[in-house]
Amino acid sequence: YNMEKDRVTIEQTFEALIKFVKELDEEDSRGIREGLDDESLALFDLLKKENLQAQEIKKIKKVASDLLALLKKEKLRANWKEKPPTRDDVKVTIKNYLWDENSGLPGSYSEEEIQRKADLLFEHIFTFYPSERHIYDQVA
Repeated sequence: YNMEKDRVTIEQTFEALIKFVKELDEEDSRGIREGLDDESLALFDLLKKENLQAQEIKKIKKVASDLLALLKKEKLRANWKEKPPTRDDVKVTIKNYLWDENSGLPGSYSEEEIQRKADLLFEHIFTFYPSERHIYDQVA
């Protein structure tokens, strides 16, 4: 009797694990489908909104990738969080980039939406990029 009970528990656990692995695979493949690495995909997810046209989605992907590259190259230096002028410079760079007519978000975004997205991106960058060493670099 007990052996049969254990078998059912083991089968249920195994099925739950298979489902979990499939969900992980779907998220990994989403980055590939979107043409973005993990870091850019995170920014893309924060920037997108409902009811976007295909051309707008393409622009948002470019914004996510290019802004991240700019920040990593020029702004996210060692201990940038501890230095208020440097931290403020990162925040201003994000806002200016999103507002820019050429590099920024599509025209379908309102001023309020752009401000909210800039705040979300800064919060994300502040949380996950504490120094020159990035959280994504540690995953191997």
